[in-house]
Amino acid sequence: MKMEAVKAELEKWGELLITTAGGQGYEIHLGDTEFDLSARVIRLHTPTAEFTIEGDAVESIQQHYGHTNK
Repeated sequence: MKMEAVKAELEKWGELLITTAGGQGYEIHLGDTEFDLSARVIRLHTPTAEFTIEGDAVESIQQHYGHTNK
C-alpha cells in the first residue's frame, strides 16, 4: 500500500492501527506520526522509542475508535 494512502486515512480518522509486510503492528496518531515522502518512511514517536517504518510496506489499515480502559 502506498504511504500516501496511509497518510490520507490517518488524516481522515486521526488514529489507525497498521500492520506491515513483516507482521509488525503499530498504533499511529496524527500527533505522533510523521510521513517523510522523499525517504518513503513513516516515523512514529512514542514516549519510550522512535520507530522508522518502511512507508510502502504497510499491508493493512484498521480504523481505530476511542474507548475506555477498564
